[in-house]
Amino acid sequence: MTDRLEAMSIFVRVVDEGSLTAGARALTMPIATVSRRISELEDKLGAELLLRSPRGLTLTDTGQTYLAACRRILEEVAEAERNASGEFTAPRGTLTMTAPIVFGRLHVLPVVSAFLRAYPEVDVRLELTDRPVNLHEEHLDLALRIGPLSDSLFIARKLGEVHRIVCASPDYLAQHHTPERPGDLAQLDAITFQSLMSPSNWQFVSERGEKAPSMRSRLVVNTAEAAIDAAVDGLGVTRVLSYQAAAAIKSGRLLRLLQAFEPAPWPVHLMYEPRALIPQKLRAFLDFAAPRITASMG
Repeated sequence: MTDRLEAMSIFVRVVDEGSLTAGARALTMPIATVSRRISELEDKLGAELLLRSPRGLTLTDTGQTYLAACRRILEEVAEAERNASGEFTAPRGTLTMTAPIVFGRLHVLPVVSAFLRAYPEVDVRLELTDRPVNLHEEHLDLALRIGPLSDSLFIARKLGEVHRIVCASPDYLAQHHTPERPGDLAQLDAITFQSLMSPSNWQFVSERGEKAPSMRSRLVVNTAEAAIDAAVDGLGVTRVLSYQAAAAIKSGRLLRLLQAFEPAPWPVHLMYEPRALIPQKLRAFLDFAAPRITASMG
């Protein structure tokens, strides 16, 4: 049974990595060994699981069905081992989670540090990334998400809201003018954080519905920090998320503009997969972190 479980693990890892070579590298095993173990697994099953070609691997219909079964079996075994080790009776083990880069650095990391001090038997692996992350495929316990939720399969705990705000430096506004309505932005220089909006128009709302004034983006950047630094330097107006510019606004280096025309705020959630048994490390972190993150958002 141990050999069969190991073969299942190898099969799943190879599929997840996309090739025998990448799977062998991830498993730190010789590629010949990985190839042999999968061939042996196919022989035992009497069915072909993978179609091998120079372009990579393709799952057969049988392989797709077997892959789903392997994932379920391996997860049940892992859960049984966690249960036996006491993970469900006391907070211990490694908690894996992800959060957006800036929000994670400002609001999640301080809470994680405090949590680790309070729970010495729990370790945390925190991935700060702005890319979409699949909790199940990447074997993560928890994710902090900003924005509308599209996947109802997960349990979500709301922490608060963030706004898409427009801001500029006092010096820039003194040299030009302070916009009173979205249309006034057409006469100002724009700094666009392209992950958040289009460089040619920014969306606003009013009693008459949505507005999208034409914009001239003198600078287009791919990080919020760069957009904020350029705005503080007096290059123009920018739009970022409220928590990203909070420090600059609090210090007076930036002023928040057109607040009455801001789009609806985006919710912030902690999300995790539904389980029959929730590990105590996850339950403890949710109870510890949720109120603290909410408080830190102001």
